[in-house]
Amino acid sequence: MKYVGLTGGIGSGKSTVAKMFMQLGVPVYNSDERAKHLMNNSTDIKKRLVELLGRESYKEGQLNRAFIAKQVFNDTELLAQLNAIVHPVVREDFLNWANQQDFCYVIQETALLFENEAQNLYDYVILVTAPKEERISRVVKRDSVTREQVIARMDNQLEDDEKLNLSDYVVENIDIERTKSSVLQVHASIVSEC
Repeated sequence: MKYVGLTGGIGSGKSTVAKMFMQLGVPVYNSDERAKHLMNNSTDIKKRLVELLGRESYKEGQLNRAFIAKQVFNDTELLAQLNAIVHPVVREDFLNWANQQDFCYVIQETALLFENEAQNLYDYVILVTAPKEERISRVVKRDSVTREQVIARMDNQLEDDEKLNLSDYVVENIDIERTKSSVLQVHASIVSEC
């Protein structure tokens, strides 16, 4: 079985592309969703997050995402410490999940693949791209946040230019029909290597 990382900057359309692969029968692991699940349900993660960020990290037993985001998005050191707690647990969860799949390859959708220098954990990496202004506009609309908040999040991610040379495949996500066509080409290429 091949492990494929699917990544891209905030607002690039990773989830849209992931759904296209799912429609082709490819098992896709959503790191964001699983991380939230694990942060809400793992007593070890809860304990370590409270130690790192304080009791406000959880409100009525549930992850206080707004509080955590406010703490870490302008503090790269704190963000790195948070990632060091959560990412290894997510990786282990992904591997357990992957072992239960029955397909020639699986995809792990993960935003910070290159930022965490995790590209070597995959057989292939797919990068989803879109113009910066388009990405900002998508996120402002999707998350009801300000342009400045989106840019602050983007500042914690590498630029697409830096990611291009590290990727095996690039899917430009501007026109939905072209995106579908690219996904089909990538899928055919990976399946031919299985």
